[in-house]
Amino acid sequence: MGLPKVVTREEWRAARAELLALEKAATRARDALNTRRRELPMVEVDKLYVFEGPDGKAELLDLFEGRDQLVVYHFMFAPEWDAGCTSCSGFLDQIGHLAHLRARGTAFAAVSRAPFTKILPFKARMGWTVPWYSSNLSDFNQDFGVTVEAEDGGLQERPAISCFVRSGEHVFHTYSTFERGLDGIGFTTNLLDLTALGRQEEWEKPAGRASSLGAPAGSARVRYHDEYDD
Repeated sequence: MGLPKVVTREEWRAARAELLALEKAATRARDALNTRRRELPMVEVDKLYVFEGPDGKAELLDLFEGRDQLVVYHFMFAPEWDAGCTSCSGFLDQIGHLAHLRARGTAFAAVSRAPFTKILPFKARMGWTVPWYSSNLSDFNQDFGVTVEAEDGGLQERPAISCFVRSGEHVFHTYSTFERGLDGIGFTTNLLDLTALGRQEEWEKPAGRASSLGAPAGSARVRYHDEYDD
């Protein structure tokens, strides 16, 4: 395992100052990027999507819970699976108390193609309280690009986040991001990015830190939170 070079405290401060300048530039670039994201045009969702949740059938507008905005996490859970995706589960583990989002007029919900009869016991096993709906009764997943055709002709699930805003009874799609676009959202990946070993993935630089303490690369260690030995 290739650990960082050992230096004096003075040398570390100098190297840290150089990195700080880059971090500040990245922060300003991120602020500019967020502005561009908020300036994106939006598309009205005029198709009727029917979901199934704890109170029975619901429409997309119902997922807003009366609030102005809605963030949907497209959780990979196909109808034929017995449990949800482990990586998606790790992401949902990181969702904090929704009161802080709701205070800003924003609702959050997970949506999967699995029938609600499968979602409910899995959600109970994981101990999650976030709203979670089945889109099995509609083309919602396909229309928003999270269930796509695989090379073998079947269907393939993709992780994503989609954002919506409403004006009265009208719902508009404002943003979606897929796969690596979720990198900057999760608590775990953000925290690991601050450490010397990083996420411990093979693609990270410097090389040689993916298998810390002889363990497999980081993503290979992901389990459901009730399956870790410790």
